[in-house]
Amino acid sequence: MSSEENKALVRRFIDAYNTRNLDLFEDLVALDYIDHTHQQRGLESFRQLFQLAFEGFPDWYEKIEDMIAEGDRVWVCVRVTGTHTGKWNLFGVTLPPTGNRVTMQMVFIWRIANGKLAEGWEVDSDLDFLRQLGVIQYTEKGKELFPEDVGSIENAVGQ
Repeated sequence: MSSEENKALVRRFIDAYNTRNLDLFEDLVALDYIDHTHQQRGLESFRQLFQLAFEGFPDWYEKIEDMIAEGDRVWVCVRVTGTHTGKWNLFGVTLPPTGNRVTMQMVFIWRIANGKLAEGWEVDSDLDFLRQLGVIQYTEKGKELFPEDVGSIENAVGQ
């Protein structure tokens, strides 16, 4: 597949995710998909990961900000928003809804084989995400460096 075809596949995948059309995953994701970030293998476990995320964050949405494709790889940067209004499993502990809205930037890297997502990696700021949920707080020094009125770490550095 060409770089443009690979990028189109990733756009279709993110659109399926954003519209909660997980049935499209069968057309877009390989049966033996490898999720390196969450250490899972297989289309079904990958689909279940999304279903669990939607329970905790029913309005989760990913807006594509940038995308680069080369060979069989696609890198995509997304801006994510979501509100924690449902129960969510965090490291084996069920976190009751906080009602907090989170915003973060994520980068995904996908390897494409035979017209489907075959492997994936995710890069994001778990620390900032957990802070926005109210699960963790900065130390006094952290509050001094990153005042609450500044918002996320990304905003503190002017992005």
